[in-house]
Amino acid sequence: MKMANVLLEFKAAAGDSEPQSRPVLVIGQQNNLQQVNWSQIKGKLQPAVSKEVWLAALAALSPNPTDSCPLYLNHATVAALPARVSRHNSPSSAHFVSRLVRSCLPGGNNRCIVMVCERSDVFASSCAISRAFPTFSRRSASSRRTEKKKVTVEFIVVGQGSSSVEPAELQCLANAADGVRLAARIVDTPCNEMNTDHFLDEIKAVGAELSITPVIIRGEELKQKGFGGIYGVGKAAEHPPALAVLSHTPAGATQTIAWVGKGIVYDTGGLSMKGKTTMPGMKRDCGGAAAILGAFKATVKQGFKDNLHAVFCLAENAVGPTATRPDDIHTLYSGKTVEINNTDAEGRLVLSDGVVYASKDLSADIILDMATLTGAQGIATGKHHAAVLTNSEAWEAACVRAGRSSGDLAHPLVYCPELHFSEFTSALADMKNSVADRENAQSSCAGLFIAAHLGFDWPGVWVHVDMAYPVHVGERATGFGVALLMALFGQASDDAMLNKVSPLSLDSGAAGDGAGRDCKRRRLV
Repeated sequence: MKMANVLLEFKAAAGDSEPQSRPVLVIGQQNNLQQVNWSQIKGKLQPAVSKEVWLAALAALSPNPTDSCPLYLNHATVAALPARVSRHNSPSSAHFVSRLVRSCLPGGNNRCIVMVCERSDVFASSCAISRAFPTFSRRSASSRRTEKKKVTVEFIVVGQGSSSVEPAELQCLANAADGVRLAARIVDTPCNEMNTDHFLDEIKAVGAELSITPVIIRGEELKQKGFGGIYGVGKAAEHPPALAVLSHTPAGATQTIAWVGKGIVYDTGGLSMKGKTTMPGMKRDCGGAAAILGAFKATVKQGFKDNLHAVFCLAENAVGPTATRPDDIHTLYSGKTVEINNTDAEGRLVLSDGVVYASKDLSADIILDMATLTGAQGIATGKHHAAVLTNSEAWEAACVRAGRSSGDLAHPLVYCPELHFSEFTSALADMKNSVADRENAQSSCAGLFIAAHLGFDWPGVWVHVDMAYPVHVGERATGFGVALLMALFGQASDDAMLNKVSPLSLDSGAAGDGAGRDCKRRRLV
C-alpha cells in the first residue's frame, strides 16, 4: 500500500545535531521548559541557537492556551502547552500536543521532537505525538517518494521521578504509537480499499504477528448460527458480514475480558438512507473495531495477565434488493426479537450480537464495547470526549480517570434503563431498534439497547464507549480508543508503565458497587 513514509522512533537520547541538518521542536508546559538545564538541550540547538536566545524565547512565550517561538529560522522552534487545564481535560494537554506538533514541527526528512513533561504524562504525550503522523495517503506525489522520513522523539522528564525514560518504557511507547497509527490508518482508508475482506486481512495480520489464529464466522453461517443483527445489517453488501475473534489466553489468567468493536466499514444508512451531506465520512464507522485491533495488538505485545478477547462485528450497511427494510423483524443472538424502524441505527444491532457472543461463548466477566454509535454523542459530550455508559459506578469513574491519564478523554452518560428503555417499545417484537423520542437521552438509549441483550441484571461489568466524534479531527482519523483501552486495563498488563497509568488497582476496591457479584469479576477494580 502507498502510505506516508514517516518512521516514528522513541529514544532515551536522540543524540546531538545542528538544527540545519536535523530540525527540532521542543515542546512542554512553560514551567516545565524552564526546568530544563541548558546542558540537556544545547546539543540539539548549538551553534545556531545560544543559551541567551533559548532563555529569551522561554521568557517570551505567553501561552493562551498555547504559544510558540522560532529559535532559528524555520529549523528550530519551542512551543508551550497550556499552563493549567480543567478537571475534565488531561493534565498532559494531549490534544494541544497533537496540534502543536502538526503546526510547529519544521519540515525535513530527519527531524527531532523533544517532549518536556512529568513522568505521569509521558504515555499520553507519546500517543498524542503519534496522532500527528497518519500513515494513509493516496496523494500521487507521496506515492512517488521512496525516501523514508524519520522523526525521533526524546523525552526530558522533569519534576518527581525525573530520571530518563527506560528502554522497556520506550518499547511500550513504540507499541502504543503503532497501535494508534494502525487504528487511524484503517479508519482513514476508504471502503473500496477497506471492505470486510480487507478488515479481516488486517485482523489476520495482527493475529499472525501475535501467533493467534482468529475465529471467523461469516456470511450465511452467521444466519445459521443466529447472528441476526450482524447478518441483517450486512447481507445486502457485495462483501459478506463477519464476526471475527482474536483471543489471548495466558496460563494463570483469573478473569476474562472481552472488547467488542463496531466495524461498519461503510454506512449508507441502508434503506433509511443518509443524505449527500451526512454520508461522506461514513468510512469512519469502523472506528471502534479499528481501535480495539490497535489496542489488542499493543496490549498483548506488552504482556497481559488475563484472558483477553477482541471481538469484531464487521459489516457494510449497503443498499440492495436483499437489504433489511424498515418493519422487518430480526432475531438477534440473544434470542430477542427486534422490529426495525430505522436501518440507520445498525451499529447497536451488530454490537448486541457481539456482546452476547462474548458472554455466552467466551464467558467474559468484563465486556467493553466501543463504537462510533450516535451523532448525538457529539451533542452529549462533544468532539473531544467519548461518551461512557456502564452498569458499574466504579468503572464509570475509572473510564474518566483513564481518559485523563491516556489523553483519550471520556465522560459519563446517564445510566437509567428504568426511565429510558421504554423508548424502544414495540407492539410486535421485544423491542424496536430506534427510539420514539430523539430528544430523550439519545446516546444513553442507544447504549441501553445493547445492554438489554446482555440483560440489565447481567452480573458482570459492561462498559459502552461511544466515540463517534473523537474518532477524527477534520478529515483525519485520530486512532482514538487505543490509548484509552491500554490505560483502562493497564493493571492487568505486565508492563510497569501501563500499571502506572491505569486507574484500576487490586487494592482500590469497589465497595457498594454490586457487592453481591462474584469477587473474581471485580479484581481489576
